Amino acid sequence: MMNFHVLTLFPEMIQNVLKESITGRAIRKGSITLNTVNIRDFTDNKHGHVDDYPYGGGAGMVMQPEPVFRAYQSVKERIEEPVRVIYLTPQGKVFNQTMAEELAGEKNLIFLCGHYEGVDERVLNRIVTDNISIGDYVLTGGELPALVMIDAISRKVSGVLGNDASAEIETFYDNLLEYPQYTRPEVFMGEKVPDVLLSGHHANIEKWRREKSLERTMDLRPDLLEKANLTASDKEYLKKYMAK
Repeated sequence: MMNFHVLTLFPEMIQNVLKESITGRAIRKGSITLNTVNIRDFTDNKHGHVDDYPYGGGAGMVMQPEPVFRAYQSVKERIEEPVRVIYLTPQGKVFNQTMAEELAGEKNLIFLCGHYEGVDERVLNRIVTDNISIGDYVLTGGELPALVMIDAISRKVSGVLGNDASAEIETFYDNLLEYPQYTRPEVFMGEKVPDVLLSGHHANIEKWRREKSLERTMDLRPDLLEKANLTASDKEYLKKYMAK
């Protein structure tokens, strides 16, 4: 079971998204748990302010260290083993599928969602183990990146998907993009499902899917091929495909 802990100013934003669809079903089933911690609950002032002006001047406000640290402590005191604390920041390493698979091996993960101009550096230095970004752009807060990461990580946790095999045979499996998918009706707007998928010949279907994955990766994300687990026949097929 994976336990997600999210330190946030907007706990309902996290809860309302993750209670739906696959993650919601996984929470109800007990495959994952979600603990949202409102950082405002750990302030000393009656108004629940968690930010102040930055020393040295400048635009915007900075989240204060005390409430963030106390929110972190409220989670950490219940976890005996070391725990990874992920700070969602555009300055971090860009999240990818390999990272999702690695993080899915943890028992507990704490996500720190910043706001305003960021979080006081002193508390970040004390508690954060991983600085992670979901892309080279700036968002208003860390909640959306946390949701993206939790969704991706959850898919790699046993029992979350109805069919665990679907977590293996999907986009980025073997560092290749996924092959095209089809369902009923057999003919849609004059376009028919490829005959091989209707043949019932499993070996031919797997061969077709592998080739389509190679083609799609070459066309859309050729950079992935550098790290892809390619067989000799894969490389030969790509040579023929590029020569067309």
